[in-house]
Amino acid sequence: MLDKITTRWGSEFGYRHILIVAFPLILSTGSWSIQQFVDRMFLSWHSEEALAAAMPAGILNFVFICLFIGTVSYAGTFVSQYVGAKEDHKVGTVLWHSFYLSLFGAVVLLLVSPLSTKLFSIIGHNENLQIMESTYFRILCFGGLGPILSSAFAGFFTGQGRNWPVMWVNLFTTAINLVLDYLLIFGVGIFPEMGIAGAAIATIIAGFLSIGMYLVLIFRPENERRFKIWSSRSWDASFMKRFLKYGLPSGGHFFLEIMGFTAFILILGRIGQMELAATNIAININSLAFMPMFGLGIALSMMVGQNIGGGDPETAKYAANSAVQLGMVYMIFCTFLYVVIPHVFIAPFAASPETFNMAIILLRFVAVYAVFDTLSILYSSAIKGAGDTHFVMRVTTALSIFVLIIPTFIAVEYFDSDLYWPWTFCALFIVAMGLTFLGRFYGGKWKSMSVIETPGFLPSQHPANPIAPEI
Repeated sequence: MLDKITTRWGSEFGYRHILIVAFPLILSTGSWSIQQFVDRMFLSWHSEEALAAAMPAGILNFVFICLFIGTVSYAGTFVSQYVGAKEDHKVGTVLWHSFYLSLFGAVVLLLVSPLSTKLFSIIGHNENLQIMESTYFRILCFGGLGPILSSAFAGFFTGQGRNWPVMWVNLFTTAINLVLDYLLIFGVGIFPEMGIAGAAIATIIAGFLSIGMYLVLIFRPENERRFKIWSSRSWDASFMKRFLKYGLPSGGHFFLEIMGFTAFILILGRIGQMELAATNIAININSLAFMPMFGLGIALSMMVGQNIGGGDPETAKYAANSAVQLGMVYMIFCTFLYVVIPHVFIAPFAASPETFNMAIILLRFVAVYAVFDTLSILYSSAIKGAGDTHFVMRVTTALSIFVLIIPTFIAVEYFDSDLYWPWTFCALFIVAMGLTFLGRFYGGKWKSMSVIETPGFLPSQHPANPIAPEI
């Protein structure tokens, strides 16, 4: 076993290779989770109501945004397969059509914004929560272009395997966001105390700053020479059709998974404010663990895409297994910490003793499903990198509805359930997702897929990686 680990560490697409490629993206997504953690921590210091309102409003806003984020970020897979197939001149077309879709998404968010009061009155939380939720949601909608377009621009770099620019953009804008959070939530110096509205304003300022930084990095002469960035700006209906064929199911998967959790959280809010606050704390703590997995998943998806574009699915499989094994080690360590020292993670939140104790129990649920969450994130990323997006969307739809949403609704509305039955359904949902994508990956259908025009596979440029057997 030690020899196998040592061999895989040093091989191409082994552990060391995966870490080098994924490290900037792990830091990028990790910085986002830190930003969310600190944002919620600041709001808990301001008031428990603000903390309780931020999660349902923020995640409901993300439901509307994530369909577009998931769709436009699939630009990274197109870029990776074009780069793998040595067709760099087609990358500019990918970038511009993801830009057009981002503009459309921003317009949709602006149209949804006036509905905020009505949306939260339907959900049925108490009146003070509704006011805060509506305010937070409405402001975030006005800044919808920031996260959507930034995701499209990030795909230009991740598809090439150039992940460091994405890391620097995310780290810088996260730092700006955190500083503005503190100034605008509490009112420091010349800044007014704005509470939850200040947190939303800080978020959208950081989002537009991210767009500006990407524009400077992308529209450079060397990118025009290699990728035809500026000269590919004309509309291509046939390409947009193909982009939507693969990108829209990817966005649909993202949308449906987030929508499932949104429905879950909104239903929990009907149990009580304390239960909602404890759920908010547990999910934000969990994000510190699973958001880096999204970074690893993005890197894995791009490596699979490049190898599929280059006609080498076996190397793609080898890379995927290396990434999953690394992710499992990391997540098992996090799970151990959740069980042994949960109070260390919860302590930064200004929670009442009852909320604190409830959050400790919820972290035990997280510990149960965390490993399966890793399987779900990484294996779904791998098969999406090849183009297997329709399967991912169908599975997410079925499991969200029948394992998470309907059982939670029935338990709360008809059986007056406490908080723990819904969290049991949440754990079952994630376990089912992880096992399903594991089975799909080893089924191997994704190996014969491709999202670019090139029919079939290019001749393999090197044999399937013989360095080590699958562990």
